Amino acid sequence: MSRREKLLLRFLSKPRDFNFDDLRTLLRRFGYEEVTAGLTSGSRAAFCRPCDGHIVRLHKPHPVSILKRYQLDAVESRLRTKGLLK
Repeated sequence: MSRREKLLLRFLSKPRDFNFDDLRTLLRRFGYEEVTAGLTSGSRAAFCRPCDGHIVRLHKPHPVSILKRYQLDAVESRLRTKGLLK
């Protein structure tokens, strides 16, 4: 099993310790790039997929980088809607 597959399985299991860096890595492997201009400063984050313009937006967790369950659910929903997850 590849590292990508392991990270995806971990994401789908919704662990309590899934952090923002793990999500950034996962989204990059799906072709998303982190947007650093505009309204994405501070606690906002956006990831755009250049091939089709699909955007995933969320708030960066702080003071620790561990994502909340609802954030993982929202990202999963966006990826499923786009057909990237089965």
